[in-house]
Amino acid sequence: KLSINAFDYNCHLDLIKLLRQEGELVRLRRARQKMSELFPLTEEIWLDWLKDEIKMASESSEREKVYELFERAVKDYICPEIWLEYAQYSIGGIGQEGGIETVRSVFERALTAVGLHVTKGAALWEAYREFENAILETAQPAPGSVPSAEQQQVLCSQLERIHALFRRQLGIPLMDMEASFAEYEEWSEEPIPEPVIKNYKKALQQLEKCKPYEEALLGAETPKLAEYQAYIDFEMKGGDPARIQLIYERALAENCLVPDLWARYNQYLDRQLKVKELVLAAHDRAVRNCPWTVRLWIQYLLAMERHGVDHCVISETFEKALNAGFIQATDYVEIWQAYLDYLRRRVDFTQDSSKELEELRTAFARAVEYLKQEVEERFSESGDPSCTIMQNWARVEARLCHNMQKARELWDNIMTKGNAKYANMWLEYYNLERAHGDTQHCRKALHRAVQCTSDYPEHVCEVLLTLERIEGTLEDWDAAVQKTENRLARVNEQRAKAAEKEAALARQEEEKAEQRKQSRAEKKAFKKARKKIGDKRKADDDDEGEWGQDEEAEQPSKRHKGDGDGLLLEEDMELETGLLGRSRAEKADRPANQKEKASTGRKDIPKVLHDSSKDSITVFVSNLAYTMAEPEVKLKELFEGCGEVAQVRPVFSNKGTFRGYCYVEFKEERAALQALGLDRRVVEGRPMFVSPCVDKNKNPDFKVFRYSTTLEKHKLFISGLPFSCTKEELEDICKAHGNVKDIRLVTNRAGKPKGLAYVEYENEAQASQAVLKMDGLTIKEHVIKVAISNPPLRKLPDKPEAGRAPQLAAPRPAYGARGKGRTQLSMMPRALQRQSNLVAKAENGVVQNSPATSSEPAEEPKKMSNADFAKMLLNK
Repeated sequence: KLSINAFDYNCHLDLIKLLRQEGELVRLRRARQKMSELFPLTEEIWLDWLKDEIKMASESSEREKVYELFERAVKDYICPEIWLEYAQYSIGGIGQEGGIETVRSVFERALTAVGLHVTKGAALWEAYREFENAILETAQPAPGSVPSAEQQQVLCSQLERIHALFRRQLGIPLMDMEASFAEYEEWSEEPIPEPVIKNYKKALQQLEKCKPYEEALLGAETPKLAEYQAYIDFEMKGGDPARIQLIYERALAENCLVPDLWARYNQYLDRQLKVKELVLAAHDRAVRNCPWTVRLWIQYLLAMERHGVDHCVISETFEKALNAGFIQATDYVEIWQAYLDYLRRRVDFTQDSSKELEELRTAFARAVEYLKQEVEERFSESGDPSCTIMQNWARVEARLCHNMQKARELWDNIMTKGNAKYANMWLEYYNLERAHGDTQHCRKALHRAVQCTSDYPEHVCEVLLTLERIEGTLEDWDAAVQKTENRLARVNEQRAKAAEKEAALARQEEEKAEQRKQSRAEKKAFKKARKKIGDKRKADDDDEGEWGQDEEAEQPSKRHKGDGDGLLLEEDMELETGLLGRSRAEKADRPANQKEKASTGRKDIPKVLHDSSKDSITVFVSNLAYTMAEPEVKLKELFEGCGEVAQVRPVFSNKGTFRGYCYVEFKEERAALQALGLDRRVVEGRPMFVSPCVDKNKNPDFKVFRYSTTLEKHKLFISGLPFSCTKEELEDICKAHGNVKDIRLVTNRAGKPKGLAYVEYENEAQASQAVLKMDGLTIKEHVIKVAISNPPLRKLPDKPEAGRAPQLAAPRPAYGARGKGRTQLSMMPRALQRQSNLVAKAENGVVQNSPATSSEPAEEPKKMSNADFAKMLLNK
């Protein structure tokens, strides 16, 4: 796997674990070495590696390799445990030349790095004091002997060194510092000086201020970002650079994959400490931990330039950035632009030609080719549609190199990449020509702009006329006027045609709405007629008496056209075929209580049409819960805070169910404007959308759709979630990769989950990190897919061609709009299936055409008596 993808972090861990279990020490060392070259290693990995190497190190040369390994380990993260292990290992080499000074050097560096650690720093201080106490014991003279002057001097020097350690420790706020103070009192033969006590009390007060933040960290769950951020803000107010650096390092040790945290830390180091070694080391660690974040690479390049790093090193770092694997095409544009800015600052433009200038031009050409070849092939987009890199190249050539010919070639190339239709692109070129070119090329550019611009042609026409008014001849003015008039005439003609198409589409929509309204009215009339006849049949059944009394009595289920005088009542016709092609048996089989239930509720409430003259004092409220009870009362209470509510008009379906939207009319326009501030207010678990009341037929471009349909770099789209996954469960998973601002579980109209969700982070860096860590994650035996949110554009209705009459809608298939069911079985009763056949076999010996399918007039069937029925049933 690693031969295919060397950057598979988890695969490295698995390989190291297996090699360690098998005891393959040589291969294990090689695997660890390879991983450390690609990634910073965690505290646990380093400690395991160091302990294995310490066991094998017996000779002095091998000890030197262990020291080198410790030096690498302490650079990845600031870890007290690694520093303590380093100091204790160095004590083992005390017998070598300069061994004591080496140990002291390691301890001093450890105290500088983590000696201020409130909870873990005390262990290092105590270890250091124990080491010095051991040295003191060896310097003590033998019992009963008188120490020489030299021995006495060594003793005094060692005692002073231990005193100094106690005093330094007591001036730092550390946990259990009271015990350290008591130990100092017991150890010291002299009273503790007053300045030491004063510093101790001051540190104790500082500790009390730090304790709430330390306790919050102890009680919080990983990643503790909010708790660390609060701690960082607290230390920033104090202004102690060492403490600020330490708390940042502590936060990064537990959140090494959070790009924003690295960015804030590096920004602090760049602006406050400005120590070259410290700053560059932090930037290098940042890009090793989060190589996919372009912002960190740009900060690194700027920091190296700021501290005068060699050009070859900066170029190598840039090449590493190109191979880091950014997740967006625009990231490559940003890193190229940062590197080109650096190269431009190296050029001395007072010289006509130089090595740096040629390198800059070569880099510009390579950047354009790289974005065209590498980026477009990978992302299917350039990342630089407006050609900003080429624009900057043209500006450099025109303003700094005074090479307008090259600048014009570049702008000509920009326009051929689909930018010629935008007025702002032409005006950018015109301004460049205006500043560094000549009037002839300005005029030429504007004439082309008038011809090609499609978004704001009036603007470029006005600029052309202004140019000719100031500098042109009469011939130039006449040519410009004629060209602009012709262009604007064509534009107005095109707009008129587009308006006609829009109007035709609006008329078609109105006609469709009218047809739907008429269909609903007919359906309603049909239901009333069916109920009326059903009641009549029930009364006839009650009066029928015993079977066989009336030989001429006709069974209700055996009615046919042509009974009686050969005519069919309109009500009977509706019962035979129905408005939607259903047979009467299907209609009659419905239970009466279902009919009565459907007719209850709000169906009988008269519908109040919206008055468009009151749009200014009305707002349109949508995305409400379909299950909302008494929406009038609920919404009136909600909007009364904005002003006096005149009326709330909820919209109900024909079945009387709430459709999730309504109109809220106010007494004053000011109240309606204030009501727009309630947009996105959560009502019964759903974000309520509050929009201006706008007639879409008059304003077809007005959009009320609230969710974005463009790329949202800070938001994730998650699919494949189990339906039982709650918002809280998903939030617990997502917050491990950054600060989650909002989570929206996608549901259907009934409120049931669809296994989809949108997760919004504070910034795109956190979202990018979450994609890498969560894509393919298993949640409740469901493997989820995670991607940056890029919703498709909402589909608009197809616009009919001008002059074409609207076509009738195609008949709906019998199996519904979503296709046939999975079983492909027909659920229609057999009685109705027989009726739907063109020629049905009647069991009474009569063959008839189905009224629902046959267009021929039905023959009058032979009437049967009760005796005929009895013979048929008894097979006589």
